[in-house]
Amino acid sequence: MYKFCFVAIACMLGVGTAFAQQHPLFKDADVALGNTLIAEQKCDACHIRRVGGDGSDIYNPKGRINTPAALRGMVEYCNTELNSGFFPEDTHAVAAALNLRHYKFR
Repeated sequence: MYKFCFVAIACMLGVGTAFAQQHPLFKDADVALGNTLIAEQKCDACHIRRVGGDGSDIYNPKGRINTPAALRGMVEYCNTELNSGFFPEDTHAVAAALNLRHYKFR
């Protein structure tokens, strides 16, 4: 019982920390949804085709994505180019997930 409580508290603290580090633009975003959409849409596979390696170099385009708004705009660009069918809240969620993983705008 105590082990379960400890794990539950640790998970809650971890989630709180992740949201505390999120940029205010993304404070209400559903990061879990963003991660799910990234996996479902196979974003990594497209990025690997474009830049090679593990695809992560796409997240460092020499200062091109230097604001949270630019990040959101790039996610919308991908959505449009790939006809992913994201709703605005989906774009917002994906951008928030990418911010936590790669960009770390605060």
